[in-house]
Amino acid sequence: MRPALSANTRAILLLTEPLLVGRKAVSPELMSPSEYERLARHLRDLQHQPADLLAADAAQLVRACRAVIEESRLQSLLGRGFLLSQAVERWQTRAIWVASSADADYPRRLKTRLQGDAPALLYGCGEMSLLETGGLAVIGSRNADDMAIADARSVGRLAANAGKTLISGGARGTDQAAMLGALEEGGRAIGVLADSLEKSAMNREHRNALINDQLVLISPYDPGVSFDVGNAMRRNKLIYALADVALVVSCGVNKGGTWAGATEQLDKLRMVPVYVRSAGESSAGFDALRRRGAIAWPNPQDVHALKALFDVAMPGTPSAMQAGLSLFPNDPPPISDTDLAPAAAYASRSSETSLGSAAGFREEPHLPKPGDSQGTVAPRPEGGRENGRENGQENGDRSVSADISRATISPADALFASVRDMLRRLMTTPMKAVEVAAVLEVSTAQAKSWLQRLVDEGVLEEKKPAGYVIRQSRLFE
Repeated sequence: MRPALSANTRAILLLTEPLLVGRKAVSPELMSPSEYERLARHLRDLQHQPADLLAADAAQLVRACRAVIEESRLQSLLGRGFLLSQAVERWQTRAIWVASSADADYPRRLKTRLQGDAPALLYGCGEMSLLETGGLAVIGSRNADDMAIADARSVGRLAANAGKTLISGGARGTDQAAMLGALEEGGRAIGVLADSLEKSAMNREHRNALINDQLVLISPYDPGVSFDVGNAMRRNKLIYALADVALVVSCGVNKGGTWAGATEQLDKLRMVPVYVRSAGESSAGFDALRRRGAIAWPNPQDVHALKALFDVAMPGTPSAMQAGLSLFPNDPPPISDTDLAPAAAYASRSSETSLGSAAGFREEPHLPKPGDSQGTVAPRPEGGRENGRENGQENGDRSVSADISRATISPADALFASVRDMLRRLMTTPMKAVEVAAVLEVSTAQAKSWLQRLVDEGVLEEKKPAGYVIRQSRLFE
């Protein structure tokens, strides 16, 4: 059970949420996500936080926010304390919890991958820790055919047997089929709902799974809100952000939430590899997604084959790299050694690259860890030699292994050497600084600094507006 609402969460609820406790309740003009973001930034500039708006002496701070929101409107929103207490009581009777992005237990995956697009509030029912497990997202239409629904259920069962969490939108059709398939096999599932969390939390089909910590249902929207197409579209990115691998089992062309979410993932976010169902009749929707970079689902028949899809990754993933050396002591710890691995592998290959070729990357050099003697790095044999010195001199920065092994270097230099080597492998297709920052789990400013340094070294080149990419002359070294 989560602790009582934090003061920041209470403030955000008052500012942005309808607090639905009855049909007759009429809310004042709520702050939109963009308005709240401006207010939060303004408060931060004033060295305050949302919770300070609820303090007994908040009148002066409220007046100081007039540049962002009208004083009367802000006071009206903050004055809904009694309504908030009614809403909280209603949620608690249904075992619904609320977390804000200001809370320590807010899902790190959403913060890391979505950054500014992560919802300020997250409602949920069930075991919150499941949100950090990663897993397989299964996405599809509400009106899919029987074969697609059967395939979704089968994939859900396989994911459960492989120990992978199943993530879906929780809607009728393929979403529910995949989720129920996983739960039937004793597996774990996450339902990312666009509406009616309150009703779903009370659903008899979900009760045992919620009690047994197999299932968590979440939504960025008020638990009592009804279906809205826009909400359904906007919540799609959360499904992908919580997953390691995604499978689209049914999809139309240029219409529907499944298409919108998949194309957003392929064209913009690029957080995870996106597969499309390959069994059954050909589909115009699948063909269109494959042209954008989606991959044909290899139809794994057993646990080992499914797990192999999660194991395909670039060595030296950001999480593993940061585990040994952190330049940012105040950053949250890495999610896990493999959380972003499939995403890194996906970003590193073009839409035509096969799954097998992505697995062929060489292992990264060992980085020094706190406590290693004098911060040195153990040499690696290369080409039958103790340290591969000649090979390293001939090939420049082809591999940082020989460079690191020759001498004791600072942790910062060791980290950048690994960053250089990994970006050489990653950026065979253009990537923007913000995309690199998301993969490396660093700030955009830090990513830009590294990218510019590699441009200056002649390793990368900047092609506007596409982004940064490995210099053509280096591709064949």
